[in-house]
Amino acid sequence: MTAPHPAAALSVDVEDWFHVENLKGVIARDSWDRREVRVERNVDRMLDLMSERGVHGTWFVLGWVAERVPGLVRRIAAAGHEIGSHGFGHELVGRLSPPEFRADVERSKKLLEDIVGAEVTGYRAPCFSITDWAIDVLRDIGHAYDSSAFPTVVDGRHGKLEGVRAGEPIFELRPGFHEVCVSTLDLGGYGLPWGGGGYFRLLPYGLFRAGIRKILADGRPYVFYIHPWEFDPDQPRVSGLRRSYAFRHYLNLDRVEARFAALLSDVRWTTIRSLLESWNRSRIRGAAHEIAEPVPVPADLRP
Repeated sequence: MTAPHPAAALSVDVEDWFHVENLKGVIARDSWDRREVRVERNVDRMLDLMSERGVHGTWFVLGWVAERVPGLVRRIAAAGHEIGSHGFGHELVGRLSPPEFRADVERSKKLLEDIVGAEVTGYRAPCFSITDWAIDVLRDIGHAYDSSAFPTVVDGRHGKLEGVRAGEPIFELRPGFHEVCVSTLDLGGYGLPWGGGGYFRLLPYGLFRAGIRKILADGRPYVFYIHPWEFDPDQPRVSGLRRSYAFRHYLNLDRVEARFAALLSDVRWTTIRSLLESWNRSRIRGAAHEIAEPVPVPADLRP
């Protein structure tokens, strides 16, 4: 049962330009500490835009970033936003063993909680690369939800979870642990990516907004995502990229800020945690209504 008034949740994956999976073929991990850190200026601009419009969202912060600019994480939290974890080292989940994954997410969760002085309950995997075995690890270390499932056939990097289907946005995967899917537009059982990122930059803004309104009109909540590096058309350009990767990474970066500002005003936003709480309340109300509904007595049993 869906909430009577579907909500839209805004989320930001806080990583820098050189963390991006499409650039890993030409930017070595051991060079990260020598790269220009640009995430802070981009996040501050996003915070200003959101503050001007009274919008709050969920920020999934990479532990690598939080360790180097903890003041940035404090500013996000102080502005009333939800802090979530993006892991620590931005490795795809499938490339890690379960013990390596546990070490990565425990390190990130503890670091973020120490910085903001509050519990961090949400997680998003790098490149949405979630797997079924990772869910038990997340729940075991104290996370209450994951927002990585992206039920679409468009991108092979995206992970898959058993039972998660396009068009159904929220699942209770384990008792007390939920999956909040990044949004897709349901086309006959196939999920067309409509959650943001490169698709937000590729599609005409009016068409993208119409898709959001269609999802909400169908009675489903909407989950949007974006990255701070997408606000940075002046970021360093690297050579040697595959043409498709260069296209995906650099496409329309100069249009993102204006589109994002419009989107903040065109949709009523909340955090993922608030969306999930509202969803759960609606299910409880629905269950109570079903229990309270009188059951008809068969005619042959009536006095």
